[in-house]
Amino acid sequence: MDDSDFNPTVTFAVLPNAFTPTELDQIEAYGDRLALDEATVAASKAHEVVREKVRVTRTAWLLPTAESKWIYDRLTRVIQAINDRVYRFDLSGFSEPFQYSIYHGSENGHYDWHVDQGNIKTRRKLSISVQLTDPSHYEGCDLQFRAGNQIETGMRDRGAVIAFPSYVLHRVTPCTKGTRKALVAWTTGQHFK
Repeated sequence: MDDSDFNPTVTFAVLPNAFTPTELDQIEAYGDRLALDEATVAASKAHEVVREKVRVTRTAWLLPTAESKWIYDRLTRVIQAINDRVYRFDLSGFSEPFQYSIYHGSENGHYDWHVDQGNIKTRRKLSISVQLTDPSHYEGCDLQFRAGNQIETGMRDRGAVIAFPSYVLHRVTPCTKGTRKALVAWTTGQHFK
């Protein structure tokens, strides 16, 4: 195995063009048929926050079905390739169903700084975001990461898959115009050692 890309401390890794435009259209059409709800924020009573300040997103769970099996299969292969090349975490599969997420400029859609771990039942190790929308169709709505004293911005290209350790601080900046759609997933595995 080539060790030139191995870097388990890199903030995020990208695989561009992981899905074709036709496949992305199929994912969007499937996601748009799902019942979307206002996204929630997991917080303990001791740390209650006003949801609108933290997250304004419409989401739906994309369950593994006969119709969505190809999406799960493809994303499994993509994440395995990224993980084998960059992180080499001990992964055992997805921790939850995929989440179809929509950020509307009319709602100032966003998700403030957070990590994908905390008060949840499953152990998330790698977080994944599939960019479904062409970046010319929205403004703002950048997936950003806090790496020390720097802010790094993920690729906006349609079809790109961005993977990052679930403990990395990240956010989606406010959508100021148009609509951005993404497919989000999390992998699980044994405890970090």
